[in-house]
Amino acid sequence: MKILVLCPHFEPDTAPTGTVMTRIVHELATHGHQLHVVTALPWYRRHQIEPGWTGRWIRTEQTSWGTVTRVQPFAGNDKRNLIRRAVGFAGFSLLAGVAGVRAGGWFRKADIVLAMSPPLTLGITGWMVGVARRARLVFNIQDVFPDAAVRTGAITDRRLIAGAEWLERLSYRRARAVTVLSEDLRDNLVAKLGPQNGGRIHVIPNFVDTELLQPGDRMTQYRAELAIGDGPVVLYAGNVGFSQSLDLVVDAARACPDITFVINGDGAARPGLEAGAGGLTNLRFVGYQPAQRLSEVLASGDVHVVPLRAGLGNVSVPSKTYSSLAVARPVVASIDDATEIPRLLAVAGAGISVAPGDREAFIQAIRALVDDPQRAAQLGDAGRRWVVAEASPAAVGDAYDQLMRVIAGE
Repeated sequence: MKILVLCPHFEPDTAPTGTVMTRIVHELATHGHQLHVVTALPWYRRHQIEPGWTGRWIRTEQTSWGTVTRVQPFAGNDKRNLIRRAVGFAGFSLLAGVAGVRAGGWFRKADIVLAMSPPLTLGITGWMVGVARRARLVFNIQDVFPDAAVRTGAITDRRLIAGAEWLERLSYRRARAVTVLSEDLRDNLVAKLGPQNGGRIHVIPNFVDTELLQPGDRMTQYRAELAIGDGPVVLYAGNVGFSQSLDLVVDAARACPDITFVINGDGAARPGLEAGAGGLTNLRFVGYQPAQRLSEVLASGDVHVVPLRAGLGNVSVPSKTYSSLAVARPVVASIDDATEIPRLLAVAGAGISVAPGDREAFIQAIRALVDDPQRAAQLGDAGRRWVVAEASPAAVGDAYDQLMRVIAGE
């Protein structure tokens, strides 16, 4: 099949969604498909186009399985400026649409368009490209928008919310299939579209690269660079945004001076967190590391934390959880009960879940695992076994391949 892929990030960009789509593309290529990827020029790490990629708005490169076309992302470094972000998303989506029509040959027939959200605007772009290329749209949802933005208070204007909800419903209905990461997200979409549309919504979880991410010695070069010694380390590695309740980590660091806490990542919430953590010598903020160091960085933590603000558990599935399990580290999650991550940790026997925002329970869970290294190791080993068995890249690639073959053959 000829598959067109529209996504906001792709290798070598460092965004988690870019890692996900990159591996899906490579797995689909092993099934013999021809793929043409349309994505943004690398910009995620600094929220500006990376050195070496500037100067041209559109770049196309050949690969063994097709092409990769990269376009200007119109990136901005202020996530709170919603108008600026909306204009940037619209500009990127427009350019991506033009590139999608020409990828692999102007207007030549394709079989499938695979588009990723966020940004939500790529849904309509994917549908329009599909019309031009006589292809059917598969819409991959990583986070349900605008739900997450509304629940965190990022969007409060009722007119903007209504417009975003209209665009969301329109995008889902224009897709032949919508893929989500969990049953929670599927239930969310079915409630919006009605049970008569439930058949077009499919659950395909994200994968974890269990070959790249391996259990490792906790005494890493990363620890040496941070000069944090051999004491216990609690690690958060991922986006430092407003959806993540990382104020819990600051509170835990204040309550546990004998434990070193590391927040590894960047994002709009980081300056405020750093200001609030002033004077804490046992809390380190570290920027994103190169992708090839991910396994080392994750191995440096004895306990990993995955905090998410209340109300977001059924609209977002933090993929960092899978990475933590892959390196055999126990997880303390602060996420809505009866949603995907607490269920996963319970089934895998890989960690502890507490209610979102419950500082005392969060701190007690961390303390329990730090004070009982044997139990922490058992939970970590159980998590590793679970991801190897249930969340391999090959299994996820097979699921997308089967779905696309069914849709293309209808």
